[in-house]
Amino acid sequence: MESLPAGRARSTEIRGLSPLFRIILPFLAGYYLSYVYRAVNAVLGPRLSAEFSLSAADLGFLTGAYFLSFGLFQIPLGVLLDRFGPRRTNAALLLLAAAGALAFSHSRSFTDLVLARTLIGFGVSACLMGSIQAFILWFPPERTSTMIAVAFSVGGLGAITAGSPLEAALGRYDWRQVFGALAACTVALSVLFFVWVPERRAAKEAPAWKSQFAGLGRIARDAAFWRVALAIGANQCAVVGLFTLWITAWLRDVAGYDRAAAAAALTWVAIAFIVGYLAFGRFGDYWTRRGRSLVPPFAGAVAGALGFFALITLGLTQAPVALWAGLVFCGSGASLAHSIATRRYPREMAGRVNTALNTFTFTGIFLGQWATGAILSLWPPTPGGYDPHAYFYGFGALWVVQAAGLAWLWSGRKLLK
Repeated sequence: MESLPAGRARSTEIRGLSPLFRIILPFLAGYYLSYVYRAVNAVLGPRLSAEFSLSAADLGFLTGAYFLSFGLFQIPLGVLLDRFGPRRTNAALLLLAAAGALAFSHSRSFTDLVLARTLIGFGVSACLMGSIQAFILWFPPERTSTMIAVAFSVGGLGAITAGSPLEAALGRYDWRQVFGALAACTVALSVLFFVWVPERRAAKEAPAWKSQFAGLGRIARDAAFWRVALAIGANQCAVVGLFTLWITAWLRDVAGYDRAAAAAALTWVAIAFIVGYLAFGRFGDYWTRRGRSLVPPFAGAVAGALGFFALITLGLTQAPVALWAGLVFCGSGASLAHSIATRRYPREMAGRVNTALNTFTFTGIFLGQWATGAILSLWPPTPGGYDPHAYFYGFGALWVVQAAGLAWLWSGRKLLK
């Protein structure tokens, strides 16, 4: 979409309240809610495993189903966002998420759980990309990295909610009741988008469908885009794949934490996630204003994540929360990839560029969660969880994937200038 001329801009003024209440907070609320759905199995996983007799591979596939459906819908989502805008797209899709949450609360089999979580993934697939596109449309380019970082950091608040607060709620309510409440909140947010969030209209008619799909072809032919996309996919395969599921299991089986302590640790790690996104976002804007490429900071963040991840993979249990916090702090630097990719294309392609990038991110997370569970399942389970030795091989495989993504990015860094 194009920016508005001065006269047209007045027709879309927000009357009475600032953009904080009419634009920023509703979109951030959507991403917050999507992250609660995303991270909930890190605490809920043991209960689901016990109730439905799930193996580690089953749990990995179930949790990853959200990311797979989320990721596979990103390409058509980009077309929808660029054509209909983030407000209408988000409002409609959130109703699907609410239906998925309600179905999850009534599930009676593993298949029911997978189908419901898949529907949730489809339904919240626009929450992050819609936020990013809305911020690109409403705010100046020099604030892009910071606004994207704010959006990502709110996901950390969702992860915090899915930690100790969720553990406390499960002490009083059944997990099915929790998902019923999430469904109600999702419907309420959808209504808010329909009736409260303003529209940011283009200065001319939306491009034809053929033109929009031609834009996707341009992205697919861009060798530089592939470098960034594979690097962020490999990084998030490990960082978010573990943070939203396997971190609490590792803390239990390797570090010896009980359920409450693991949930509390997840909260502290989520705080590091928030701080990381905000720090890298501010740094990204500062770096860009100085006319410098964001590729070296992006690569440096991934390298830092690899260092912390190596210590975790080797089974170091001294200060484990600090190690995980370091991993996700550095891993949050992957948000710079969106700024790198978006600046290569016209503003009206923002939805398609970011969703194409997100396809790699969420497909990578799905593969990371499922593969880790499959590897853990190769060892006989212990009475309290999974074999501690299995984590070395499961995490080690993800370390290699992340290192390969970094090497691929750095070898093609000249393409990104």
